[in-house]
Amino acid sequence: MNMALPGLQLSDMQIPLAHRLRPTSLEEVQGQFDCTEKTGWFAQSIGEGRAMSCIFWGPPGVGKTTLAKIMAEHANIPFAQLSAVSAGKKEVQDVVVQAKQTGRTHLLFLDEIHRFNKAQQDVLLPYLEDGTLLLVGATTENPSFTLNNALLSRCRVIVLQALSTDAVVQILKRGVTVLTEQSPTFGLQDDALLWLAKAADGDARYALNALEAIYDADQDKHWDLVEVEQQWQRKQAKYDRDGDSHYDLVSALHKSIRSSDADAAVYWLARMLEGGEEPLYLSRRLIRMATEDIGLADPKALTLALDAQRMFEILGSPEGEQGLFEVTIYLALAPKSNAAYMAENAARRLAKETQHLDVPSHLKNAPTKLMKQIGHGDGYQYAHNEADAVVSQKHFPDAMDEAVLFEPVQRGFEKTLAERKAWLQARRDEKRGTNR
Repeated sequence: MNMALPGLQLSDMQIPLAHRLRPTSLEEVQGQFDCTEKTGWFAQSIGEGRAMSCIFWGPPGVGKTTLAKIMAEHANIPFAQLSAVSAGKKEVQDVVVQAKQTGRTHLLFLDEIHRFNKAQQDVLLPYLEDGTLLLVGATTENPSFTLNNALLSRCRVIVLQALSTDAVVQILKRGVTVLTEQSPTFGLQDDALLWLAKAADGDARYALNALEAIYDADQDKHWDLVEVEQQWQRKQAKYDRDGDSHYDLVSALHKSIRSSDADAAVYWLARMLEGGEEPLYLSRRLIRMATEDIGLADPKALTLALDAQRMFEILGSPEGEQGLFEVTIYLALAPKSNAAYMAENAARRLAKETQHLDVPSHLKNAPTKLMKQIGHGDGYQYAHNEADAVVSQKHFPDAMDEAVLFEPVQRGFEKTLAERKAWLQARRDEKRGTNR
């Protein structure tokens, strides 16, 4: 918890702009309509002075800390703030001791709560149960993956969205007003302010830090667009190779290919590469898509996906990444079928259910005299002896019916396979009828 050193005080100009502009009421909060709408449950709870344990899940700089502080203020509950990056069991216990000494429930705001492991999360449970603490966790990661069920069951998950450009513009305008009060000659042209809002990518804290850095560079200038672009580098793409953003982008790429949208597919591929994703990981995903979503509707898809991986292994970045874009476009525009993928799943399920069934005698191997004597291979029909290479024998276990596992679609090459499969079944049925 932050404490000022004796004899030292921070002036307003020394306090970061983002902190100075932190809203103190829901009316001042930008962009989180679900929380600020007066008829919504959250706003009504705040208005009634009620606080509850909850998890704020959303990207950086969208108001998680702000909403927690507003909740504590309106409920008149002591507010303690920790970061799971640096805090542990001891720091939580310190807050518990303080709450018990004062006899008042404390609202513990735990930033980056997903950094706590299961044991650390479990430490919180008894204090939530007995009312010593209310917990407000903040996380950029999906809480259903990173928090244990016992903790989640005691908290309400509130999803916060990245701020719109318009919302960030309004926040920046407030910042410019404050800075202009300090230096009347400072300012930003409208197009420069809009550019800065877009560059923030929905993160208000980043936008205000960028604005303050520009002010520090020259507080007497009225900045134009070119000067702002030159002064401040565009924010790094929001991408965590181990987090939700990673999986969301992979999902977007996969679903765009599945839906045959080549333009969207190459966009999401570019997003991942620009964000620092490992190209070989992407090549592996594309190989999987070639089998899962295209399959035998276009057998060439798998070959091209493997070729793209080989191309990258030979050329490396950036030249080798061109093959990834090429195969992404091909996969998106190829005819689609998940019939082979569905056949695999069905076959695995059936195999688990029937593992106890023996191989039919006529399909068993008979490399020794003894095996032949006990009937291995008896009655086996050698397909090449037939003019059409079709035999009437059964190839499933004797104790089960024949199953239809691969059902090709009427698209691409699988349409040809469907016709071939139907012809083979008709010939088998015909020969079985003749033999009966």
